[in-house]
Amino acid sequence: MDGTRPPAWRATALTWSATGPELEWSAPDGRPARTSPLTIDAEVSMRASADRRCVGVWRAGRRLPCPTAVELAPAARTPQCPSCTAVDRSRSIAADTAMDDPRPFLVYLAHHGTAGIKVGITAEERGAVRLLEQGALSSLVVSAGTLASARRTEHLLHAALGLPDRITTSRKRTARRDPGTPGQRADELTATAESAHALAWPEAQERRQAQPVDHTPTYGLPDGGVRPDIEVTALAAGCVISGRIACRIGTDLYLHTSAGLLLLDTRQLTGWALAPAPPGAPVTAPVAAVNHPETTQDALF
Repeated sequence: MDGTRPPAWRATALTWSATGPELEWSAPDGRPARTSPLTIDAEVSMRASADRRCVGVWRAGRRLPCPTAVELAPAARTPQCPSCTAVDRSRSIAADTAMDDPRPFLVYLAHHGTAGIKVGITAEERGAVRLLEQGALSSLVVSAGTLASARRTEHLLHAALGLPDRITTSRKRTARRDPGTPGQRADELTATAESAHALAWPEAQERRQAQPVDHTPTYGLPDGGVRPDIEVTALAAGCVISGRIACRIGTDLYLHTSAGLLLLDTRQLTGWALAPAPPGAPVTAPVAAVNHPETTQDALF
């Protein structure tokens, strides 16, 4: 033993699968990533390390580390350095730089409660994962086909029905205060799908007559919604986050703490090496009170 600390595993993402959400960790020496399940009522206690580093790039089913392990600002809004961001966008469905992807793609409607219904596309093999990643309360698939035709259909529904392809994080969080009922969301999704199917449809895109799917049980979102008291504003070296998981939705965790219900955007964890903290330790991460006005000004995330 030479007294030096072993290389740290760093948090890289909150990921969703058929078994639920997990916190992904990148290995310090190139080994495969590992994950920690985030189950309802589980205790979460962690302390941030001395620095935050770029998480690298996800390619071919595995994470490739940043070649220079660039240090990031603690409050950086992205967990990637500019070089890794550019590599990520060089072949990306979202950035339309991977239009030769041969997989079948779905066009879906995602219901975000009072924030509204959006239209989007996802590879069919990903199933409901894309909906869970974005925190959709309910969803419905309207068609399937090639990537190019899926993108054309998405643009059609945006132009003809006024459906957005993006809903801001602030509006989603506000909608979780009063999510409504699965039946209400299902009726609205079905009506929107009927309007979509009545349009002139792009070639190579097959209409689907699917049933609405309610995702709130997967999140642990109560029928009465969630109303956090405080939220983490940013991590800092040495700060502690500790609490019991009340709800997991999209990239957000809601934790029961001694200071009330805490909202943690897990994107703030990415790039940090996180060590265990004593269960029930006081929260020392910077936090701010969450106001719940009747109306909220939209803000881009």
